[in-house]
Amino acid sequence: MAAPSLLNWRRVSSFTGPVPRARHGHRAVAIRELMIIFGGGNEGIADELHVYNTATNQWFLPAVRGDIPPGCAAHGFVCDGTRILVFGGMVEYGRYSNELYELQASRWLWKKVKPHPPPSGLPPCPRLGHSFSLYGNKCYLFGGLANESEDSNNNVPRYLNDFYELELQHGSGVVGWSIPVTKGVVPSPRESHTAVIYCKKDSGSPKMYVFGGMCGARLDDLWQLDLETMSWSKPETKGTVPLPRSLHTASVIGNKMYIFGGWVPHKGENTETSPHDCEWRCTSSFSYLNLDTTEWTTLVSDSQEDKKNSRPRPRAGHCAVAIGTRLYFWSGRDGYKKALNSQVCCKDLWYLDTEKPPAPSQVQLIKATTNSFHVKWDEVSTVEGYLLQLSTDLPYQAASSDSSAAPNMQGVRMDPHRQGSNNIIPNSINDTINSTKTEQPATKETSMKNKPDVKALMDSNAILYPSLASNASNHNSHVVDMLRKNEGPHTSANVGVLSSCLDVRTVIPETSVSSTVCSTQTMVTQQTIKTESSSTNGAVVKDETSLTTFSTKSEVDETYALPATKISRVETHATATPFSKETPSNPVATVKAGERQWCDVGIFKNNTALVSQFYLLPKGKQSISKVGNADVPDYSLLKKQDLVPGTGYRFRVAAINGCGIGPFSKISEFKTCIPGFPGAPSAVRISKNVEGIHLSWEPPTSPSGNILEYSAYLAIRTAQIQDNPSQLVFMRIYCGLKTSCIVTAGQLANAHIDYTSRPAIVFRISAKNEKGYGPATQVRWLQGNNKKAPLN
Repeated sequence: MAAPSLLNWRRVSSFTGPVPRARHGHRAVAIRELMIIFGGGNEGIADELHVYNTATNQWFLPAVRGDIPPGCAAHGFVCDGTRILVFGGMVEYGRYSNELYELQASRWLWKKVKPHPPPSGLPPCPRLGHSFSLYGNKCYLFGGLANESEDSNNNVPRYLNDFYELELQHGSGVVGWSIPVTKGVVPSPRESHTAVIYCKKDSGSPKMYVFGGMCGARLDDLWQLDLETMSWSKPETKGTVPLPRSLHTASVIGNKMYIFGGWVPHKGENTETSPHDCEWRCTSSFSYLNLDTTEWTTLVSDSQEDKKNSRPRPRAGHCAVAIGTRLYFWSGRDGYKKALNSQVCCKDLWYLDTEKPPAPSQVQLIKATTNSFHVKWDEVSTVEGYLLQLSTDLPYQAASSDSSAAPNMQGVRMDPHRQGSNNIIPNSINDTINSTKTEQPATKETSMKNKPDVKALMDSNAILYPSLASNASNHNSHVVDMLRKNEGPHTSANVGVLSSCLDVRTVIPETSVSSTVCSTQTMVTQQTIKTESSSTNGAVVKDETSLTTFSTKSEVDETYALPATKISRVETHATATPFSKETPSNPVATVKAGERQWCDVGIFKNNTALVSQFYLLPKGKQSISKVGNADVPDYSLLKKQDLVPGTGYRFRVAAINGCGIGPFSKISEFKTCIPGFPGAPSAVRISKNVEGIHLSWEPPTSPSGNILEYSAYLAIRTAQIQDNPSQLVFMRIYCGLKTSCIVTAGQLANAHIDYTSRPAIVFRISAKNEKGYGPATQVRWLQGNNKKAPLN
């Protein structure tokens, strides 16, 4: 975490949608990039459910239905996947609740649930200000404040230190309450405390940490409960313990518990001598506890004044949510105004990056031309931009012996909430099948599944600082392959057909004529909802006359949301030239003799770029300009260099947030094209028929002459592939001018089921013109999770 003076708090502005009214005593959880807020009070208890999309900077009110709970404040609020549980809280002054509600956020459906009471003892009494923490399939309830009086207008407070365990059913519903038998000294009764659960990655049992709270006076004690042994203890801590407080927030990111805000004693007050009589105030102090070492670190002390409004003002009863490594804070009250006989609630939304972002995925190729690359990489959540760099073995025109290849961008100020949505464009990548010799590529796969609500999405990727990468929306690209229903006369059932986004491999052939081919680009209209990485398979192409080997080293799978329809599931495959060497995490690269020289392509808001030029480092000292708090190159003063046809370039990318530039990705290497070869076939469709399956495709969008023939290949079972599953063997099943073929049931019976990611049958299709075969479209036809025959 950065030193206190280097914290880069950001106040979110220019959001859209219905902003909830300011409040305190509300609660918030995160589901992916969504911050979901419920309850709280300010001139009445709030009963709406509000959602803030941190990626699009948009507030919205979902249309909830079902057993909608009454508004409540100081309640328990936890998230388990896409379901949220609400327990207890104040429903009106002096009247507290012990009811439990479940929200299925995927459908915005509320349901009142009734857990079984404990086998021995009573269920939890109505309460507010309790902690409600989730770990695994259990929620843990501790403490709170009850009203001893049956008359809600006559409030007789009773502080609690009881402890309950609530077992959840998988997906939906609960089993019931239990009262675990604990060992050791139990923490004193309290309310408005915090409780988090943390488990070390490598070893150790999960532990619940309770901090602070109120019991007539504010508390500053830390308690630990081992959830395996159910033993309470007070861990010894190092560093400066935060002041006693209540109505603060505690959030875990990594191995740190971040404490922000709350009610604390006034400066100079001695809480030990007169805890009930001292004056209290709100604070904006900010500390964290390292949960591995139990050492406190103060990031913002109570004595630090903020005259520039550069961080959130003091508050209590606010909410805090961790999304990735970023902390969001919203609303809360800033104190009791005696002159107004009321409290004032904050209306602001802030966030803070707690550490530098992780390395993005390797740069992936969408399209190569003779003098440009269209590239992308997987999004990194809660970042403000990306620094893209390249290097080449070409003679360097303006190399510097001691200049930085990447700027020191500590605290670069950008506002991601002005950029709109960050949508990933599915790719089309070149692949050349040559029947004699190939170089080793690295592979990328894109998988598609049927989901509702398709939108045609393409990211404009505005560039934050001057760079030579063009706006992706201006690239010569087109949106293709909507899902269509196909009920042909040969279908034995109502079989939907998937017109897939084709991500095709780039394999660089070595022939006497050329070393690279040019490709087309295709894109699909689905919105990316998930990315994951895995290892890839190699491939051997086999027909009547020749064998060709394809070795692969990296793979990225993506899932796209498609319309709900009955389809044949198709997954497409893409490959780029291999390079998987880790690069240093330090973005400042001092060039020494024999080391690679990295040059900036630019700084981008989103995760795609069209690269046709790059910036050369000047001789001598690099020109610098000030952007926000960071020193970055003044790109207007740097020389530019065009990409050269038939040349290899290495790429790496790093993400940027309020803490600076994170580590660079692994290196990818691509070659620019030499004109003349045909592009990749596109719009591959697979449907079942009485003979087997019908495989069809569209001609390349850039044929570069007359198409002489197409070849289709099927990965087949062999002894070689059983010994080495990563080495696929392909048999040619079609060669001709038609853009479709029948794959018979007999041929499919010999198909290899590839289990390197999701089970699939693998096809390849390529086109040939006068110069030879161009890029091949590799398609993975998903088969589900069983090992049945493909047509079953």
